Amino acid sequence: MSVSKPATQIVFLDRGTLSPETTIREPAFQAQMTEYDRTGPAEVADRISDAEIVITNKVPIDAAALEAAPHLRLIAVAATGYDCIDLEACRSRGITVSNIRAYAGNTVPEHTFALLLALQRSIVPYRHSVIEGRWDEADQFCYFDYPISDLSGKTIGIVGDGLLGKSVGRIAEAFGMRVLFSSYKGVEGMGPLYTPFDEVMRISDVITLHCPLLPSTKNLISDREFGMMERRPLLLNTARGGLVDENALERALDARSISGAGFDVVTSEPPGSGHVMRRIASRQNVILTPHVAWASREAVQTLADQLVDNIDAFMQGAPTNKVL
Repeated sequence: MSVSKPATQIVFLDRGTLSPETTIREPAFQAQMTEYDRTGPAEVADRISDAEIVITNKVPIDAAALEAAPHLRLIAVAATGYDCIDLEACRSRGITVSNIRAYAGNTVPEHTFALLLALQRSIVPYRHSVIEGRWDEADQFCYFDYPISDLSGKTIGIVGDGLLGKSVGRIAEAFGMRVLFSSYKGVEGMGPLYTPFDEVMRISDVITLHCPLLPSTKNLISDREFGMMERRPLLLNTARGGLVDENALERALDARSISGAGFDVVTSEPPGSGHVMRRIASRQNVILTPHVAWASREAVQTLADQLVDNIDAFMQGAPTNKVL
């Protein structure tokens, strides 16, 4: 008499980070999936204690939590960034870690340009002024309370030359912009396709960030860099909080070293009422969105499909998108 194999236990710690309309298909093997909308740090160890596979988007999984999960074989990160995982602890326990790749090639560049166009043409303050009755008060068909400028002919400096940075570059070229890809900060001789980092800071009309957050890129732009910006650029960050020194950003806005800022990420998410980014978000030349540049319907569904693909591949003995 054959005995059926028990279902593989899968735990999704933060299903609420994916849109409710996103479909997560069933794996190609017998599995029991337990989903939590969100998981606090003190809840992680208990929730993964019986799991063989854990899915997390942003919930940290540290060595202490791993000690409580003797059956754990795979951590499937439902995002590209995996800094929430203690990789050394996973390595010591033989736990595989996978992530999501190349799913946001349209949504992040489009969001980047949504921010850029809104700032360049003062869309938000003009909209607010109409709602507040300014147009009704004007004695002609239009008014010029806020600056408007074309993108054509402007120089855009792109920090990060991966899929997203290159896509932003192609869109910028279609707008007639001059595109510069920055070399790594402090690194010389990267070749003719790259412009030295300091020069990009100095001559760009727009600076946009599309690089990972690493020890070498933390506070990549701070007071020193803001002091170089001769063209008073717009600064865009749809990559990671922490790439820009946020207190230095506030000082740069106060000093008018930059023309404005469009950010989708901050160092602490959500930032909380006392956070510096909340303080500057109400300025007319600042747009802060809640880490949704990645979150088009199409991109999130692609992410969810790839997530299950990664899990299926692992169970078939041929893991894909391995971080570890």
